[in-house]
Amino acid sequence: RRSHFGSRRARVSPPRVLAMPPKKKAAPKKDEPKAAPKKEEPKAAPKKEEPKAKAAVAAAKPEEPKAPPKAAPAKKEEPAAKAAAGKRKAEAKAEEPAKKETKVADADVSEKEKDAPADKRPALKETISFYPSDTTLNVIPTLGGQVLMALSDGGMQYLIAGARGNVGMKAGRYMFEVKIIEALNPAESSAVAGRGRSPAPRQLVRIGFSVAGSPLVLGDSEDHICFDSEGTFHASKKKTPAAQRFTRDQIIAVVLNLDAKSPNHNTLSLFRDGKRISEPQQIPENLHGKTFFPHVSFRNVSVQVLFGQQPARALPFKCRQLGAAAQADVDKAFRPGLKDGKYEVLLPVALPDEGTFEWLDTFIAKNSHYVELSDRKILDWAASSGLWKAKSTNMSKYSNDKPEFNFGLPAMDDFSIQRVMTTVASVVPRNYVVMEVKSNLIKDDRQRVLESFKSPHFKKVAQVVMGEPTDEFKQMALDKLLEEKQAKADAAWRAKKVEEKRKKDMEEKQKKLAEMRRKADEARKKAAEEAKKKAEEAKKKAEEAKRKAEAKKKAEEAGEEYVEEDEYKAEDEEVKGENMEVDQAGNNDTKEAKDDAKEEDKKEDVKMEDEEDTEPPKIELTDEEQKLWFRSAVARACTDLTTTALGQSFGSFSIPETSEGFDEIRFEWRDENESKAYLKRWVLERKRNSRMDDLQ
Repeated sequence: RRSHFGSRRARVSPPRVLAMPPKKKAAPKKDEPKAAPKKEEPKAAPKKEEPKAKAAVAAAKPEEPKAPPKAAPAKKEEPAAKAAAGKRKAEAKAEEPAKKETKVADADVSEKEKDAPADKRPALKETISFYPSDTTLNVIPTLGGQVLMALSDGGMQYLIAGARGNVGMKAGRYMFEVKIIEALNPAESSAVAGRGRSPAPRQLVRIGFSVAGSPLVLGDSEDHICFDSEGTFHASKKKTPAAQRFTRDQIIAVVLNLDAKSPNHNTLSLFRDGKRISEPQQIPENLHGKTFFPHVSFRNVSVQVLFGQQPARALPFKCRQLGAAAQADVDKAFRPGLKDGKYEVLLPVALPDEGTFEWLDTFIAKNSHYVELSDRKILDWAASSGLWKAKSTNMSKYSNDKPEFNFGLPAMDDFSIQRVMTTVASVVPRNYVVMEVKSNLIKDDRQRVLESFKSPHFKKVAQVVMGEPTDEFKQMALDKLLEEKQAKADAAWRAKKVEEKRKKDMEEKQKKLAEMRRKADEARKKAAEEAKKKAEEAKKKAEEAKRKAEAKKKAEEAGEEYVEEDEYKAEDEEVKGENMEVDQAGNNDTKEAKDDAKEEDKKEDVKMEDEEDTEPPKIELTDEEQKLWFRSAVARACTDLTTTALGQSFGSFSIPETSEGFDEIRFEWRDENESKAYLKRWVLERKRNSRMDDLQ
């Protein structure tokens, strides 16, 4: 999919063509002193219409020198010709502004936003900026945070950058603006044939608001609301076409209305160069009453973010910038203080498959100002940026510590992005959590990581998480195990219900087919019986006619008068009546039997429905499961380390020491002595039960 950023000149070319005719005015200016038209211009009729159609007169002026200035007859005819031509052009030109004015007037009539009244409350004193912890690793802020640029090397060109402002609004109606000042086209290595594909569009901008602590890639959470450069509105992780596109060199304004008195209460609107390009979009109900922070996400572009006191482009109504908001309508983002005036580089040291990543998740949830540096975080970032990744064909080769990079893009699959992230992290001051299960357990690898953070504004900390966990962690692990077990039981219950419904529908279908066959058989039998009755009646009639003919002949031969006898007729009617009674009784018996069968089927269906469960059964943990400290690798579907990596490295596992370069060593669950003893027992147990492939 080709981005529209590179085709901007093609779209703005028509205005440049319209602006070319006035340039021709320079050529006839040389002859103007010799010509007399200027003296006669006040008498020309088009001059009277100049206030209404200035553009028409300006466009008509270049054509005035066409008449020969030296010819005397032309001078007499020139005013009339000029008047006629000017009148026609003035009328034509006047129609276009009239149409435009009509559209603008219609827009003004439909515009429900009103001018912001004067606000005498104390204004915001702080300058809106971007905290490093609220920007992705590829964002490079310049000019005091007014211009945001993104890295575009080593796979970074595929990832969406994000930056959230440090001041959020909780009431009122305010706006902020963004201008795309540069569109980049970084070089990309060719993708692996048939596998890799770059995310589209190549250049992208999203502008909107988010809740504090939400993901930094705008549009990737239910706590985000925004528009993108493709004209899409993002809310509740859903995309809806709702606006016109925008591109570089345009001032894009987004207006958030939280004013309860406004008809556009709880809406988000988009404007381009001061003109509305979207209808007010409703904010999801789950976000009502929350504080919204300005948020920008982009890829392969540089943007200027404007939070100033006055808008760069005036809107159809007066609206204050977020930078000029009332202090009572805004809140400032939480920024924890630095410990010892330094940022922390934290290395968790934990044994594989013993709550390593579970502990990290809980730590990040409680300390959102820490940035995780790990391969799994890169994969999450890539997925949020729209990168497609093929499914793994051999899970035994990969683990939680070293997951598979299978994007089909060399810059993503050759670990270039890890190199760039490490380089950036060592330069940008912020709190980091370096999550490497195997490397953080080995002394040489720990020292190699610490070499990247030699800057004096970093405090290097080892967080040892070994031994019996705390009661809080145990309960969290059991709750998660129960949740996963319940989810599996629910899935099995739903699958069973689907299968039962399928079988029931099949039985109903078979019953209907059997009923249709039965009815068809009965119809055939009935038709055969009726045909047989008709044949017997026809035979009887023929015999009766023959008998009558013979009786009549005998009577004529005997010279007697023939008298028709009715006794046979009476007998036939008596037999026919008896047959009808028998048929009616048989039909009644059959109908009663069918009704009884249907009633039994209904009772059986009602009984089965009563016996069916309407909700999945509640699952409980067994006694053995309740004694577990950690979720098993089977429950997590993937181990922290592969069997090969664990077998080759567990003999080198050790507890970190300050001599390695750490400024502080913390013990989370157990103290230093208990942690060392636990690690020693764990290694001995592993040696007893592990297969050693490298023994000589």
